[in-house]
Amino acid sequence: MLLGSEVPNFTCASTEGEINFHEYIDGSWAILASHPRAFTPVCTTELGFMAAAKGEFDKRGVKVMAISADTVEENLEWSKDIKEVEGTEVNFPIFCDADRSVCELYNMLEAGDDTAMPATVRSVFVIGPDKKLKLSITYPPSTGRNFDEILRVVDSLQLTANKSLATPVNWVDGEKAVILPSVSKEDADAKFPGTQTHNTFPNPKPSRNAIANANPNVNPNPKP
Repeated sequence: MLLGSEVPNFTCASTEGEINFHEYIDGSWAILASHPRAFTPVCTTELGFMAAAKGEFDKRGVKVMAISADTVEENLEWSKDIKEVEGTEVNFPIFCDADRSVCELYNMLEAGDDTAMPATVRSVFVIGPDKKLKLSITYPPSTGRNFDEILRVVDSLQLTANKSLATPVNWVDGEKAVILPSVSKEDADAKFPGTQTHNTFPNPKPSRNAIANANPNVNPNPKP
């Protein structure tokens, strides 16, 4: 899948019943996180964190979902284990992709060989209200994801979705953002009062690095 392309639809069993993916996320931001197998220690910590952070996702208008290559019964038992180990109730659906059809559809598999079935990897997809892919990151099975970074990226995506802005290195919500060079100084001053302008290259037509002085409000559900 390429960034900006519509993510494939699928219908799959889950811990909350059968779900049509496109219908479920319609009009909302969404995160789909794949997990190698139920009951594995790293996956357990990740789902525990996702459950504990659900309020942060809700605040941003993001629907959170997980997927593992296991049956409904196995994932329901795993949910009990997550509550016992991590102290959090799983409060989002886990897709039960026992035949790995969704994992194959979304290319969430390691390269395999003729001797073993390919392992599922730790992929995370951030999807916009238009059902288009905004971000994808894949981690190896041995490395747990950094969900603080994923939340940071969601903040950036939502801020820049319908504003002429980009976010600089290590940006976090509340800090200054960069105004796109395509925006004229006059428009920048009108849209973002207090804009700072810096000439970054000493040439006849210097590139302009304009920085919005005040952080614009993030719209959790910008129109596509």
